[in-house]
Amino acid sequence: MRFAYYPGCSLHSTAVEFDISTRAVAPLLGIELVEIPNWVCCGASPTHQRDSILSYALAVANFNKAELVNEQIGVQCASCYNNLRRALFELHHSDEIKKKVEKVAGLDFGNNVQVFHLLDVFRNQIGLEAIKEKVTHPLKGLNVAAYYGCLLTRPPEAVAFDDPEWPTSMDDILQTCGATMVDWPYKTECCGASLALSRTDVVQKLSHDILKMAKIHGADCIAVACPLCHSNLDLRQKSIEKKFAENLELPIFYYTQLMGLAFGLSGKELGLDKLIVNPWKLLEEKGIGSKKS
Repeated sequence: MRFAYYPGCSLHSTAVEFDISTRAVAPLLGIELVEIPNWVCCGASPTHQRDSILSYALAVANFNKAELVNEQIGVQCASCYNNLRRALFELHHSDEIKKKVEKVAGLDFGNNVQVFHLLDVFRNQIGLEAIKEKVTHPLKGLNVAAYYGCLLTRPPEAVAFDDPEWPTSMDDILQTCGATMVDWPYKTECCGASLALSRTDVVQKLSHDILKMAKIHGADCIAVACPLCHSNLDLRQKSIEKKFAENLELPIFYYTQLMGLAFGLSGKELGLDKLIVNPWKLLEEKGIGSKKS
């Protein structure tokens, strides 16, 4: 199974461990990821707010580059996925928008491109049985809260491959990997990612509520599929603890890192050393994983 891989800016910088773990896990499941040559930024959160046509034009530029590799595009960043899928939706449903976008981009839009989040690919194309066959080190005793955030499944008409309010794809995969999945109500709440620079007070409050709710419901850690969510919950966790005078100490994993541990890969191979909240105290308590190969 071959995909034109669109890592996006975050997976080449602040979320490099998501890229590392994705590239480590994918081939074990028979997935070949070929990075799109000379891909460009999707525009992330700001561009579509300022100029939706420009945002869609960036998507068309990436679609054209992807077609050199494969018409099926695989994405991990939830923000990139959301932008690319919304662009596809608008281009397919409005000839007026399509003409404007093609003029701005200076490129024709090819109707055959498809965009998949790799969580969707793992769950619905590879399937749970194939994943189960690769599990050699089950995540036994690890209580995980799967956190999807607000960009992965909404707006449903454009992006959803799962229930927009109560998704289960990540839960299904990690449960297959041996984890105990926490039943909690905040799996699709917003962490405030788009306000990360302008309203850090709001981001701290929203992220605190998510961390606190996971803790209340018995989570040992949180699994995410979005670099923006990961940054707010992991990078900001110490400042959140200080502001709210609480000891949270919740490691934040990318779901592919937990899959990799279950497949017997080492922490080094999965980029666990790049996490801010140290995961090793928890993992060693549970007898899961090793730091080195």
